[in-house]
Amino acid sequence: MRHRNAGFKLGRNPSHRRALLRNLVTSIILMDRVETTITKCKATRPLVEKMITLGKRGTVHARRQAAAFLMTPEAVDRLFATVAPRYTDRPGGYCRITRTGPRKGDAAELAYIELLGAEHELNEKAQKRAEARTKKREELAKQMEERNPGEQGDPNAEV
Repeated sequence: MRHRNAGFKLGRNPSHRRALLRNLVTSIILMDRVETTITKCKATRPLVEKMITLGKRGTVHARRQAAAFLMTPEAVDRLFATVAPRYTDRPGGYCRITRTGPRKGDAAELAYIELLGAEHELNEKAQKRAEARTKKREELAKQMEERNPGEQGDPNAEV
């Protein structure tokens, strides 16, 4: 019986679990959205909220506490410079968990955990990716045309 045993074990020993959650929190702060299992999302949410609260505090001590938990200095800088100022007038609830369905390999329930108010930045990232993709396609088509200048017909036709 697990009476009064709170928290998620995630099938790992304590050091591995701590490392996993630290990495997830760092990734969420850096990228605004991460897809993982629902249980990991639920275990990560309170830690992300605590980090944002530290970022809202903005003191040197809070910065040192965040640096002790987060994995990279870039995550600490982003937390204090861009993420925390987003939520200055919000008293809590900075994350959203959205279920996405089962994973193909093992049917684990997946979900996105994302920061609220990050939709604008996520849309900009998606737009940049789409532009880069179209640019790469155009360059590839140009290279194919330069290689085979006489062949303008069916690309699957035998030569």
